[in-house]
Amino acid sequence: MKIHLGSDEATHLTDAVLADLRQRGHDATPVGPPAGEPASWVGVARAVAEAVASGAADEGLLFCWTGTGVCLAANKVPGVRAALCLDAETARGARRWNRANVLCLSLRATSEALALEILNAWLATAYEPNAEDEACLQELEALEARHRRPPPASHEGTGTR
Repeated sequence: MKIHLGSDEATHLTDAVLADLRQRGHDATPVGPPAGEPASWVGVARAVAEAVASGAADEGLLFCWTGTGVCLAANKVPGVRAALCLDAETARGARRWNRANVLCLSLRATSEALALEILNAWLATAYEPNAEDEACLQELEALEARHRRPPPASHEGTGTR
């Protein structure tokens, strides 16, 4: 599976999770700065979310200090269902009922052991189609479409700037 892993800072945790994904046989691509250099959590989340939405990645995994920022940013990309998970059971539920495709974790609150436990649950759980959740996901897609902004108009060749 192609997984893009992004973080606004490289840490022991992000390195350990990346290594674990690769050891499992996944094509894991890091997105973000080299060690010691900060990056924008918005930019990192956007890059991972756009890769998932376009199909360049099957799934995404994002980190920032709380996990909240990257989750907020990733969910701005149409087609992304990012979930902030602080435990394995939340990860299972996000996959099973919400068809989540981007896992968000906190660098501050997640130990390596906990991150791997959450990742195990995430990877082992698939969406289980059912009428109630399908209806909710369709409602979510309609809400997303309703609030999608059209691209800015091009002023090329019109003489306006």
